[in-house]
Amino acid sequence: MAPVDPHSYTDGAHPVVSRATLTFYLDFAASTIHASALLTLSAPHSGDLLLDTRALAVHSASTDADTPEPIPFSLTAAADPVLGTALTLTLPPDTTSFRLTFSTSPAASALQWLAPPQTASAQPFVFSQCQSIHARSIFPCHDTPAARITFSLLLNVPEQLSAVASARHVARRDPLPSDHRGACDDELWCAPGRIVEEFQMEQSVPPYLFAFAAGGIGFRDLGPRTRVYAEGGDKVLDEAAREFAGVEEMVKVGEGLFGPYEWERFDLLVLPPSFPYGGMENPRMVFLTPTVIKGDAAGAQVVAHELAHSWTGNLITNKTNEDFWLNEGFTTYAERRIVEVVQGEERAALNMGIGWRGLNRMMERFKDNMEFTKLKPKMAGIDPDDVYSEVPYEKGFQFLWRIEREIGRPAFDEFLKKYIATFKFQSIDTETFLEFLKANVSAIENQIDLHLWVEGTGIPPDAMEPDSATYKKICSLAAEFKSGKLPSEDEVANWSGQEWELYLENLPTDVEASQVTALDERYKLSESRDYEVKVAFLQLAIPTGCKCYFNEVEKCLKQVGRMKYLRPLYSSLAKCSSEEKMLAQRIFSEAQEFYHPIARSVVESILSKHS
Repeated sequence: MAPVDPHSYTDGAHPVVSRATLTFYLDFAASTIHASALLTLSAPHSGDLLLDTRALAVHSASTDADTPEPIPFSLTAAADPVLGTALTLTLPPDTTSFRLTFSTSPAASALQWLAPPQTASAQPFVFSQCQSIHARSIFPCHDTPAARITFSLLLNVPEQLSAVASARHVARRDPLPSDHRGACDDELWCAPGRIVEEFQMEQSVPPYLFAFAAGGIGFRDLGPRTRVYAEGGDKVLDEAAREFAGVEEMVKVGEGLFGPYEWERFDLLVLPPSFPYGGMENPRMVFLTPTVIKGDAAGAQVVAHELAHSWTGNLITNKTNEDFWLNEGFTTYAERRIVEVVQGEERAALNMGIGWRGLNRMMERFKDNMEFTKLKPKMAGIDPDDVYSEVPYEKGFQFLWRIEREIGRPAFDEFLKKYIATFKFQSIDTETFLEFLKANVSAIENQIDLHLWVEGTGIPPDAMEPDSATYKKICSLAAEFKSGKLPSEDEVANWSGQEWELYLENLPTDVEASQVTALDERYKLSESRDYEVKVAFLQLAIPTGCKCYFNEVEKCLKQVGRMKYLRPLYSSLAKCSSEEKMLAQRIFSEAQEFYHPIARSVVESILSKHS
């Protein structure tokens, strides 16, 4: 076997799945998908073929013929805790495609099923989150970014619901008996009160970018190729439309910087609060947490990041999770370039400052395992969700910014456009990038220690803190907090959530409870509508023993499922006394059904580590 990815059973000596024709019957009552998949290979193959699965019940495998013949298959007896279960098919000679029927588990790691009482629309809701290695819990596949696929998708849902996907919407129509392709029987597929939503994705994407959602979803148009969708009715849609009114302009800015936008549409879906990330860059349909709707257009920076992925991440993809910085470092750089044009250099510098603080914080988090401070860490046997951090984002950004400073922005812009044009619709590794860099930027390896940046631990000495007047002023005010000086109302009069976040992130950690309460009494940070500010403040307050904030911590952990907030709050509680540990355990026991399975697993890991 020639493994291509430490997180996949894919055999590099065999062809990979290049096309998936998927048919899903969504059974909300059972939190299950009954499905069939016609999988087409990149080349004919005979004999054993391995696919990734996790907690799937595989019912049948057959040839793709007018008279299908059964294909022998088996699943490994025991599931690997990271990889899941290998599905081995024994294909007849020169097989180019085959059909599988299967069902997902109610505990599928990619899916969250919400009952009507858990949604604003009082309708059932389901959404997927496949990054990093969770597509295998929805359908058998080569679940590695090295194996890009095109796909079609039929979703059979209750007729009162709507569906979206990371693909072109083809039709909403009545179900036909010929549709189901073995996913279920005719009676179930064509039952009264069901509707079929049909999608096509003709451009190749890594499996982690396969995405769909179904529920009481409405929409508002933002521009000729941009639309915002949401579950929750007119109020949420109106707020989202105001927050993201400038998205069409952002797309134009991105095209000016990085080349043509290749995905036709850039639509947004605001998900229920349990969505575990800030955003997910699914092509044509970005998924967003509602916490990015802040009422001041600040959420547009998250959208800028997901938009930037349209070039770096979706168009050019990291070959494995060990090369994740190629997605996120490039995208963080591209995001800040977009923000600089749309919102100004000072706003981009604040963004960089928050990132710089986050990168330094990651050095403390991984001080006992500095492998995960490398741009290219070794990750065999490691669940990517367990070590997800700001390192690939911010150290990757710093590496690219270092190259820009060395050769100048005009030359770097030319290099970036050539890089995107050369590798679009491909998945590459770090070594490929470095060879391209050296071939296109003369003697760069003599000017920058490329090996230190990629293979070295920690923060390289030629990384740089951002330099701006606003950033320096905020850091100066934060330094004065230690001596008891609070910022004056005049000094913070024009601060948005981002300035407050940067201020709080730069406060010393060894502060007194009285200082924390004094700050909150003046500025009501624990009550902020901006979760970035609220969580940064609560994270500061928890270690001081300020029990007066425990109710706010509990409320926060029960209202949002974004891991950016769950990680620091649960970690802060778990590192404190037995009382705080017990509080964390109780909150989790009461809130865990609200969390997406990925978030639930991460919190379980945090609490287990500090038990």
